[in-house]
Amino acid sequence: MRPTEIAAYQSIAAGEHPESSLATDRLAALGLVERRPHDGAWVAHDPRAAAQSLMGDALAEFRELVARMHEIPTLAALAVDYDPHRMYGGPASEFLATRDSMNGRIGDVSAAASTSVLTAQPGAPADRDPRVVALGAQRIIETLSAGAEVRSLYTSAAVSHSQTAAYVGEIISAGAEVRTLSGRFPRMMIVDSRHLFVENHIITGADNDAGWHVTDRGCVAWAETVFGTLWDRATRWSGPGLDANVVTTGRQRQILVELEAGYTKQQAAKRLEISERTVTGELSALRRALTMRTLYQVMAWWATSLDRDLP
Repeated sequence: MRPTEIAAYQSIAAGEHPESSLATDRLAALGLVERRPHDGAWVAHDPRAAAQSLMGDALAEFRELVARMHEIPTLAALAVDYDPHRMYGGPASEFLATRDSMNGRIGDVSAAASTSVLTAQPGAPADRDPRVVALGAQRIIETLSAGAEVRSLYTSAAVSHSQTAAYVGEIISAGAEVRTLSGRFPRMMIVDSRHLFVENHIITGADNDAGWHVTDRGCVAWAETVFGTLWDRATRWSGPGLDANVVTTGRQRQILVELEAGYTKQQAAKRLEISERTVTGELSALRRALTMRTLYQVMAWWATSLDRDLP
């Protein structure tokens, strides 16, 4: 309360009758005073009763405020229903400051991949913990088994690195496509055309393994176009243990054998204990590798291919 309002109340409580003013109007609004009907004189009320009434009103407003605050998380959570149906929506990017946070996020996103995983690894090859390499290969195999396409781009120097060559041989046998490219190109990983992981080029002094998780659809689409351009310039991996003349993967050969025997793609998938989506993805990848447009062309090529003699 203002000093003038306190002074006006003290005057009325003492039996005085001050003129109406902003101060007396404020006291009346608070329930501290009122006018007598018969003569219009001011009468003071017990301030404790007024305080109790004011406290009740304040508590009611506070309860309403708390109830509104409790609705905030529920409202914010509706973004998961809003964003997927908008071309633009959701956070554009998130800075991941450490190797663990980057690897953890990449692992979570790639584990849920349903259509594609594209990676570009421009760095010079180096020996890594064999357990980490084995875990990475297992994740790729699981991604392929779920029916997603996997394409990886490496620097040409990686072909002569034994550990990398062994890893690449394993994932190619599982159905991944791998190519090599000379010169410099950006490091990136794109998952399901919705998630992009790139190196940090903004925060100075950050951890060398820091990076960004980008979900802006325009940026991800642009990066996917860049990857496609690099992929078209690259050459098929032909490192140690892989015949440069071999076109098919082991899984593709299994599928072709089933189709040649007269089974449909659905029946082949069931017989090989893989999804029909995987069969379709493998055949699409083979058509691209052979630069053919139809499955009929692929089967005609398969009839005389040297790949038929491979296990």
